[in-house]
Parts: sequence; C-alpha cells; structure tokens
Amino acid sequence: MAYSDLQDFISALEKAGELKHISAEVDPELEITEIAGRIMASREPAAGGPALLFEKVKGSAYPLLINAMGSERRMAMALGAKSLDARAAEIEGLISWAWSQARDFNLLKTVPEALPKLPIAMSVFPKKISHPKCQEVIEDIPAAGGTANGGAIGFDSLPILKCWPKDGGRFLTLPLVCTEAPDHGVRNVGMYRMQIYDNRTAGMHWHLHKDGAHFFEQYRALNRRMPVAVALGSDPAVTYASTAPLPEGIWEMIFAGFLRGKGAEIAKATLSDLMIPADAEFVLEGYVDPNERRREGPFGDHTGFYSLEDDYPVFHLQRITRRKNPVYPATIVGIPPKEDCWMAKATERLFLPLLKQLCPEIVDMNMPLEGVFHNCAIVSIKKRFPGQARKVMNFLWGMGQMMYTKLIIVVDAEVNPQNVSEVAWRSFNNIDGRRDIVFSDGPLDALDHSSPLPRYGTRIGLDATRKGPDEGHTRPWPDPLVMDKDIVELVNRRWKEYGF
Repeated sequence: MAYSDLQDFISALEKAGELKHISAEVDPELEITEIAGRIMASREPAAGGPALLFEKVKGSAYPLLINAMGSERRMAMALGAKSLDARAAEIEGLISWAWSQARDFNLLKTVPEALPKLPIAMSVFPKKISHPKCQEVIEDIPAAGGTANGGAIGFDSLPILKCWPKDGGRFLTLPLVCTEAPDHGVRNVGMYRMQIYDNRTAGMHWHLHKDGAHFFEQYRALNRRMPVAVALGSDPAVTYASTAPLPEGIWEMIFAGFLRGKGAEIAKATLSDLMIPADAEFVLEGYVDPNERRREGPFGDHTGFYSLEDDYPVFHLQRITRRKNPVYPATIVGIPPKEDCWMAKATERLFLPLLKQLCPEIVDMNMPLEGVFHNCAIVSIKKRFPGQARKVMNFLWGMGQMMYTKLIIVVDAEVNPQNVSEVAWRSFNNIDGRRDIVFSDGPLDALDHSSPLPRYGTRIGLDATRKGPDEGHTRPWPDPLVMDKDIVELVNRRWKEYGF
C-alpha cells in the first residue's frame, strides 16, 4: 500500500487505533519531549505507545505529529506491510531471483521470467508533477523578519522543538534535505538535524561521510552557493528512505518507490532545479554559502548523550512553500527506546537479505535498541571453518555505514540473536579474552564521544562461537543443556493439568 501523503498515513493510523489527539496547548520547548518520551518508553498496549498529534502548539498555528513510526507495527504500516519480516521476505525473494538469474543467465529463460517484473521495476521511478501539494501556498521570507495575515513568516512560524535542557537551541528533527551535485546531477535526500539560529538561518549538520557533505565540498571548490531544499512531512516511506544506508549515488526517491511499490511523486523547487517530494507538508527553500560556518550544538542525540558543539555550514531560508493546512512532523531522540530505534529496526530487517546474499553464512542479525543504530550488532552464522567469525566481522565493517559498528558479537546458528539474554549467556560463557576479542581500528560515527579522536577509533569484535582444535581449543567443548523433545511435548500437553 502506498500512502498519498503524510495526512493519508495519519488517517490510516487513526483507523487502526494508533493515533492519540492532544487538544491541550503544549510548549514546543521541552514539554513535548517529556510527553513524547514517556509515551515512547511505554509498553502498554504495545512497545512504543501511540502516535501523537498535538493540535495546539504554543507560538504556532500548525499541529505537530510525533512518534508516527514509533513502534514495530507502525513502522511496518509506514512501509505498507503487515510486518517488517514480511517485507524483508519479499525483498529476499526478489534478491534471490535476481542473484540466480545473474549466476545462471540464460537468455531464453531469463527474459520471459523478467518481462512480468518489468512494469513493477519501472514503477519505482519517481513521477514528476507540475502542480504539487507542497506549493499550494508560497511565502517569501522578508529580510528583516515580517508577518503575513497576522502571523510570522519563516522558521518562527513553525512549532520547532527544543528537545533537551542543554540543547543549543531549537532543532528541525525530521528534515528531508534535498541536494544535488553541481555538475553531474547526482541527487540525494538525507536526514540531517538543523539548529535554528534565527528566523532565516539554521545550521546544516552534514557529517563528513554523508552525500550532502560531499556535494557541499564540490560547491566549495567551485566557490558557488549551494541550493538546498528541506522537505518536512511526506509519505512515511519517503521519510524512512532518507535515513536508509544506501550505496553512494542511489537516489532515495527511487528507493522510496521500491518500498511503496509505486513511484514517489516529485516536483521542481520554485527557486532552483532541485527535485523535492511533491507531497511534502512544507518545503524550506534556500542556500548554503560554501564560505560560511557557524557553531552548532550541543544537541541531545540518539546516543542518549549530548553531542558536542562544532562548526557546520549555514542554511539561509529564502522561501517556504506549503500545503494550505499542513501538519508539522517532528521526532525526538535520546536514551532508547525512541522513535528512531524502530526506524533502525526496519533498516536491520530490510537490509538483512542483501547481507545474507553477500555473506551466505549469516543466518540472522539483531541491532539492539540500546545500541542506537550502529553501536552493536549481534550476528548468528553457520560456522564451517576456523576464523569464520572474524571473516564475518571484517565483512560487516566493510559494508557502508556498518563501518561505524563499535561492537560485533558473532554466535552460532542455533543461537537466536533477537534473544539478548541468550546471546549474553553464550557470550559470557564461550569467550577466552586473548583468543576471542578482536580489535579493529577504523572510522566511527561523528556522534561518537568515547573515541580519543573524532570520527576514528577502535571497534571490538567478540567471537562467541564454539571452538575446536582447528582454532587451538584442544579441550572438549561441552554441549548446552537441552531437554528431551518427547518430554517437552509431554509437558506441553499436560500443562493445564498441572494447574498452571
């Protein structure tokens, strides 16, 4: 199922009983964070609580939506699936078919099989439209502030959150930053937080490894202003796609079409040739000056700690285009669980089929919520030869944003990575410190505060698989305790008879 826009998704949440309206006036400075944080930590009726629609936000005319993808069910709904594993199974089937055709290519066999899939493949490409919803209203930002129809124009018109007490200011927390390389037309939609400095300027938190930062360096080499458009609120598949760890050069709008099963609608921005999500609630158009930087932060980040201050480029807001009655999207991050944890869980499940094709010994993977995206990955493998766990570690550290993973734990195939208690039991009992702990120096995420150097440090691998003589373990390796299957079935049948 493809949603037509964010408000279509809101309607679906309402029908599914996944949305709570809050009519009381709330303050975007800290109060919304405290409310949403309590809901996100809730386990009733299910982990993540409901999505929240704040209808009256102090200082703004626009309602605010938060926690829209803050549970496994809503994250699956966002991708038009019954469950994340169901969508992952679809992806795995498609990848397996493509892999088999590439491996055993036969023109007479492959072409007939591919023809029925061609319309589906072509449908994922974005569809350009000329009269998008996001341009129903156009507001130019006066140089010295200003109002229109009695209300503010610019950043001050939006219900932008200050999330945590020591934050450097208010932040856009769900911005879809649309950029393009200056010469060869490669496009990107990335999610980078933006600190509001005043009504017309904001920090652009581009990390060194991100596509937006690469484009910025190209503009700086040319000494040219970089056009930027920031979309707020879209079909949730588009929002999720902006966070996905795609290979460099793959446009997120194409991936969004793949997730939706239908091409995402795009439109040309009004001040540049940038392509933007046509269904956005708001689009902030402007530019980044290649010669300007400004202190940004601190910010209460998804690690659960404040990220440090640093100098970043500055976005200059020139125009806001929007729908007539838009909804402002936001999220908060911090000590898990938060909404972004479920977005990370979607990435884990959706990209696992690709990892399994590239590294066939992988059985399953879990990135625990407490690892906040990239700090921990637990992987089960079908082990066949000595050193295979290390081979898998090095493979993962070489896969795009997996290079940031600070801790990789490898367990045997019969261990369930989703059962963290079982993983801990195996790990605590199966390792020898000198033999089974691997240190690997390499890139780390810019938000990591523990490494002595920014963006570079030491990652750890933990080989918790069983060992044999071929890995230097000449002593017998004991079997784990497992009850006889017949007894288990007997007790299952008689369970109520026992009085439980």
